[in-house]
Amino acid sequence: MSRRLVAPIVLAALVTALPARADPPSDPDPFFGRDKALHFGFSAALAGGAYGASALYGLDGRANRVAVGMAVALGAGYTKEILDAAGFGTPSWKDFAWDLLGTAVGLGVSVAIDYALSPSPTEKSGRPAPAR
Repeated sequence: MSRRLVAPIVLAALVTALPARADPPSDPDPFFGRDKALHFGFSAALAGGAYGASALYGLDGRANRVAVGMAVALGAGYTKEILDAAGFGTPSWKDFAWDLLGTAVGLGVSVAIDYALSPSPTEKSGRPAPAR
């Protein structure tokens, strides 16, 4: 390597190794934060609570109970975002995304508990379940 190239290469290496001085742009609505955790938790609680309440009131079929839980939780999240868009807050698709995730987790936990606590087909009838 020639001596004429050493200085420019060393200079280029030093310049590119310096940390950037520009501040990153601040996001007024970060995807992770306290507000998003509240959306997630509230939606999970609403979905699970509505699923459980529909089971206690005798609604037959897990699919029907899932539909009730989903309607309650997503209805609340959607209503909140509509009110925010009407001037009562700051609307955010990120908030609704966390509402969707919370609803899914709340319903998943509820269905898992329902399966764990419901009697097996053998226990219901007293005879073995039919072979599939």
